[in-house]
Amino acid sequence: MIKRILQTVILQRLFKGKVIIIFGPRQSGKSTLTEALLNAQDKEWLYMNGDEADVRELLTNTTSAKLSAIIGNKELVFIDEAQRIVNIGLTLKLFTDQLKDVQVIATGSSAFELSSHVNEPLTGRKYEFMLYPLSFSEMVQHHGLLQEKRLIEQRMIYGYYPEIVTKRGEESELLKLLANSYLYKDLLMLDQVKKPLLLEKLLKALALQVGGEIKYEELGQTIGSDSKTVDKYIDLLEKTFVVFRLPAYNRNVRNEIKKGKKVYFYDCGIRNAIINNFKPLISRTDVGALWENFVIAERMKMLRYENRDAALYFWRTTQQQEIDLIEEAGDKLGAFEFKWSKSQKVRFPQTFTDNYPTAETKVISPENVEEFIGIQG
Repeated sequence: MIKRILQTVILQRLFKGKVIIIFGPRQSGKSTLTEALLNAQDKEWLYMNGDEADVRELLTNTTSAKLSAIIGNKELVFIDEAQRIVNIGLTLKLFTDQLKDVQVIATGSSAFELSSHVNEPLTGRKYEFMLYPLSFSEMVQHHGLLQEKRLIEQRMIYGYYPEIVTKRGEESELLKLLANSYLYKDLLMLDQVKKPLLLEKLLKALALQVGGEIKYEELGQTIGSDSKTVDKYIDLLEKTFVVFRLPAYNRNVRNEIKKGKKVYFYDCGIRNAIINNFKPLISRTDVGALWENFVIAERMKMLRYENRDAALYFWRTTQQQEIDLIEEAGDKLGAFEFKWSKSQKVRFPQTFTDNYPTAETKVISPENVEEFIGIQG
């Protein structure tokens, strides 16, 4: 079994009088992680799945007396897909306020639904964690740095979803199933998604523009919609952990663009499944964009797991000078370019280095990537 970074962190938070909430995409390993946490305790536990109608009925608008009857002598309660339960925040509040000896772990695959229902009722009563698909650093811990570096091309093509990593030879079939079945499951339950076909067209357009600046108006024209709908659907895709956006970095330097956006996928395998392209890198024209997506997603996982307060951006001027990633952490600024081939020449724009003279500049290639995504040499 591949040990997750969050396992040790969460174990230290159990039985502190707060609900543990684990967000993350469907199939990212939330249930497996939670079962590992529960099995590490010498206590009886109860599992309930919010996708099941009778569970939703039991936990909706309930009382502390009813909850006590449901859980009996169990000291640990696991509520999976908690976002499907109406007023789940109030139910979890009853646990923390009335059943103080019971530890609840709730998971959710939609930040949009679960966050909106738990934030106010559980103010000061919860620990929140984000579980991504497997990470480079977790796989290094599992089978060593040398082995994982040899598999980087495999990860860029098929990604890091646990089932994809552990079932070699079935990657493309499983990824298509994952993309077609699970990717839309939470989104299509939301009232905001009126046109599923439009959502599919938008995902394909975003997949084809990874690494490039996007404009909502142009995307709208491409898929036959308007910019407001594009913005809303991308926001929903973010809240169900399919994509994430990077804004443009600007500090009022002349010619810096101010309103630009880039969109990346949390997982390269999902991105490739959407465009149905699992060709080896030697046969592809999008290697640079894939490498950029891979490294930025892994950096984001590392920052989140280490609880480091850093904001990520890209940088570009109206003269098309650009830098792939800007990272701002307190008074420290880093500028990073991502190149699949270490022989590619990189020169950081003088406009940037003149205006941000204290910024660290670095080129990230497969040769030194482990230094950037959490493994210190």
